[in-house]
Amino acid sequence: MSDPNHKPEPNEDAPQDPRNDAQPPSSDETAQGPSLETLLAEAQAKIEQQRDAWLRALADADNARKRAALDIAAAQKFAVEGLVQELLPVIDSLEAALGADGVDAETLRSGVELTLKQLRAAFEKSYVAEIAPAAGERFDPNRHEAMAAVEADAEPNTVVALLQKGYTLNDRMVRPALVTVAKPRPANDA
Repeated sequence: MSDPNHKPEPNEDAPQDPRNDAQPPSSDETAQGPSLETLLAEAQAKIEQQRDAWLRALADADNARKRAALDIAAAQKFAVEGLVQELLPVIDSLEAALGADGVDAETLRSGVELTLKQLRAAFEKSYVAEIAPAAGERFDPNRHEAMAAVEADAEPNTVVALLQKGYTLNDRMVRPALVTVAKPRPANDA
């Protein structure tokens, strides 16, 4: 009969279950690699470093946004500073003309022409261009505004007369030129 407490001897040819052989790691095995606590602590330290770097990057981005907003506000506030500097001599000339006593018409006219020249130079430096279509020039609705259409000997849809000059700033319309435009004459029914 067989003994119930008897363990069969292991068969050397049979596969061994590794779970049965599990033993706690020896001090030699722990010396070969870091413990889980050490790995966890290192991972947490790396996470903290990355979090700090992310927070610094976020703060830098926010500071850059604030600096850009301040720069934009300053640029808007002082955008016309160059034009103002160019217009100051024009104001000086006009004040000098008004302050002059006993000036004849020719001298006054000469002073006004000089002042107009200064003003045009200031506009040119600030990229303000004049729109002054000549009679006979083709009407351009992007640059001209027709105030009236009149019968004229000119070709239809051409400028007959300039009523007021227009201006552009850096090729952007500030004010269109006001013009009268030629319209075709009615056909004579004979």
